[in-house]
Amino acid sequence: MIHNVFNKDLLTRYKKHHFPGQYMKPVPPPDIINKKEEYEVEKIRKHRKQGWKTQFLIHWKGYGDEQDQWIAEIGLSHTRKVIKDY
Repeated sequence: MIHNVFNKDLLTRYKKHHFPGQYMKPVPPPDIINKKEEYEVEKIRKHRKQGWKTQFLIHWKGYGDEQDQWIAEIGLSHTRKVIKDY
């Protein structure tokens, strides 16, 4: 029989987070569509040109601002309505 041993002097008390950025809420799992992970776009925040391509700063539904990503328009084939609304 194996026993795990841990020194209780190494334990510390739980402290509440002082700043909002210290706590990250759990993220939702992706939808599985045709055996591929799919994430829902909540909104487009900005756009920019990279060479001849357009990129959009995407805010994902259920995720924090720190998870926003620049995605090329070609990679957003399922979000035509969101792009048009932007």
